[in-house]
Amino acid sequence: MTQNNKTYYFCFIVLVSNLILAQEISLYDQLNGRLDYTAIGNTLNIVENNSSFNCSINTTSSATLNLSNTQTIEVSYLYWAGSGTGDFNVSLNTTPITPDRTFEYTLDSDRQFFAAFKDVTELIQNEGNGVYTLSNLEEVDISEMYCSTGTNFAGWAIIIIYSDPSLPLNQINIYDGLESVPDNITIQLNNLNVLDTTGAKIGFLAWEGDDGLAVNEVLQMNGVTLSNPPLNPANNAFNGTNSFTNESNLFNMDIDFYPIQNTINVGDNSAEIQLTSGQDLVMVNNIITVLNSQLPDATISIERIEQVCNYREILIEYIVINTNSTQLLPANTPIALYANELLIGQTQTENDIPMSSSEFGSISLNIDSSLGSNFMLSVIVDDDGTGNGVVAEINETNNSAETDIELIESFSITALDNIVGCKTVNDEAIYNLTTALIQIETSFDIETAVYYASLNDLYNNIGAILNPSEYLCSVENNIIYIQIETEPCYEVFSIELIARDCEPEIPQGFSPNGDSYNDWFNIQGLYNVYMQHELLIYNRLGVLIFKGNNSLKWEGKANKGSLKGNNLLPVGTYFYVLHLNSRNLKPKTGWVYLNY
Repeated sequence: MTQNNKTYYFCFIVLVSNLILAQEISLYDQLNGRLDYTAIGNTLNIVENNSSFNCSINTTSSATLNLSNTQTIEVSYLYWAGSGTGDFNVSLNTTPITPDRTFEYTLDSDRQFFAAFKDVTELIQNEGNGVYTLSNLEEVDISEMYCSTGTNFAGWAIIIIYSDPSLPLNQINIYDGLESVPDNITIQLNNLNVLDTTGAKIGFLAWEGDDGLAVNEVLQMNGVTLSNPPLNPANNAFNGTNSFTNESNLFNMDIDFYPIQNTINVGDNSAEIQLTSGQDLVMVNNIITVLNSQLPDATISIERIEQVCNYREILIEYIVINTNSTQLLPANTPIALYANELLIGQTQTENDIPMSSSEFGSISLNIDSSLGSNFMLSVIVDDDGTGNGVVAEINETNNSAETDIELIESFSITALDNIVGCKTVNDEAIYNLTTALIQIETSFDIETAVYYASLNDLYNNIGAILNPSEYLCSVENNIIYIQIETEPCYEVFSIELIARDCEPEIPQGFSPNGDSYNDWFNIQGLYNVYMQHELLIYNRLGVLIFKGNNSLKWEGKANKGSLKGNNLLPVGTYFYVLHLNSRNLKPKTGWVYLNY
């Protein structure tokens, strides 16, 4: 959030009895702190405009800024204006100036007036106290239609808002536009926060007012006439004066302020300005209010959103800010979070947040599937979850931050070809899951493959299959999921497992010579698959010499008959009968050659 909350309104109004186009006065800037303001400027008219006087207008004039050592320039705004369609290329202390905004006012088909605005804060801060000269304001219309009616003018002013440790906590509102009388105008000032009327004041920058014309000229606020005699009498408010410098020769421009402690009340949030004139043409360019204010201003910014792929819990990190304020923001100020305007979470600040300070916070939220994968997240400070605030603030309209959320999801699950595994006696089967990788496109990094027995395990990153090349599982758990990393998420593949009865692979020889190679009668697909099997070994005479099972393997020795012992049997051919004892499979018979 920025310290100065600027609001721009460009409206056109039609005033009674004449086709008069203008720009409505409305809030432009609001500042809070130990602040006040002053203004300098000067006319370019040689004398007050009048059909009987010389119609010449200067192109340059000067004014002096003289702040004290304790006053620090915070913001400076330059306004200039004149008769005609406008001159928008001027200089301030030789620095070329072009406007940030312009204003225009059409009195009739022959006469038009202009005003312009420029933020010159950096220039004024750099140069500080001293003489300021506006120059090159040359395109001012002094043709017959203006001169003969006394409506030719030009001038400039700089509004300087400064801080000073000795000042009370104030709120300064700057309103601008270009509205005009005769006959009358009513200007509504909103966004006020009147907590204390002591020292309250209001200032005006106006153009073309004449000292010698005071026919029914009255300036009122909330029905109370404003005056500051002798500089600004009640019947001639706009008479070419500067209340800050006590100057009274600013021909056809006014920089004035008035105390208003008797025109407003504590609790007011708006005021009405009324200006009437029976003859004098007056154009109001800006209005500035200075009111004592001791309120916080809670704003919030979303700093980071952390997501996990295919997971509907998000971590939201935010900062609550109390920058543009005149009071601390109390602890336990509520914070509400909305998805598409549906309340999804609540939290609160932990500590008192001083002026010009902030507090970091975070919250984890589960996003209901009914909200879909895309939604607008709104985080609102000083919201009790019903849209209502509990803390009185300087600005009640800047409490929210929003961002579009798109949950990170992988694409739809890609089905791969089935994998066949061999059944065991325990209604289980063994599979080599890695064989599925050859079906996956080479654009994927198969080195990152992780295998899971369920989608829930995959999404929650739990229970990964540790030995996928010899995966033993129930024949009922017939779907396996593979996760392969991609950016910013991962891809998911599924495999259907098909269990079947597999024939063991029986070798025709082995050599139990102790070289750790082929040292026992290793029947592939038998042990830990047909766990109830029985293996019978006979010599060439048909004598049973060995009886084995799943835990007793034949290593070339006899455990039956007269040859029973630890000695290896002679080299030769032996015969086997293998009873699998599973799913009605017939016994396997054959021969095996024992050699050393």
